[in-house]
Amino acid sequence: MSETISTNQTNDQKMRTLHPSLRGQRVVIVGGNSGTGYAAAECALAEGAQVTIASSDGANVEAALARLGESASGGVVNVREEASVARFFGELADFDHLIYAAGDWGPPLLSVAITRMDFRSAGEALNVNFWGALMAIKHAQAHLSSSGSITLTDKILAHKAQKGTVPSTVFEHMIRGLAVDLAPVRVNAVCPGFTLSDELANPELIREQTQHLLIPRGGDPAEMAQAYLYLMRGGYTTGQVLVVDGGLMLV
Repeated sequence: MSETISTNQTNDQKMRTLHPSLRGQRVVIVGGNSGTGYAAAECALAEGAQVTIASSDGANVEAALARLGESASGGVVNVREEASVARFFGELADFDHLIYAAGDWGPPLLSVAITRMDFRSAGEALNVNFWGALMAIKHAQAHLSSSGSITLTDKILAHKAQKGTVPSTVFEHMIRGLAVDLAPVRVNAVCPGFTLSDELANPELIREQTQHLLIPRGGDPAEMAQAYLYLMRGGYTTGQVLVVDGGLMLV
């Protein structure tokens, strides 16, 4: 009898490995009210996950929840303030996966040479992208499943650097360190290329930015979301950056 039970358990484990699912798992998405974060929320819900989204703007969270439906919940968190981050995660039940999709790569980080950089302004942007991510991870730990995952959001400039973009390349290098520090929790990142959004409605700009790509169009947020879903499901993947760029790295 014991051998039969053992064999059945092994077969069940193999099936879960071959066909991983997010059904019944809890996913928290910081920055889940718009863009790729919102698309990841939609896709996770479609797989049967329970999803909580968060952003600094309560009205935007409520608007996103109205579109996502009753299966989603939400909260307000200001990732520039550790007290707000601690309060947000302190009010959550235990969960399986954290996605950090909040970002603020404004002009201070995208177009200013190091010799002319305003470090106060640059620091403000890093407060969201770098320190905000670390604060979220710090305060998520007490509630995060040891078999779960953390998926951060990288910037393609870490791979295709341009003048004036030095600070925006630092983020990626902490992924491997975090994967080592937080094991067995898995830590990975998605690195999206040119992504379409409601705010980006200029056909000429889109054409200019994408015509040289191997896949000559902008990426849909739902396509980016599939990378987040893979990294949540991929139980043997950690310390990796998954680039979804339409072939930009090859041109």
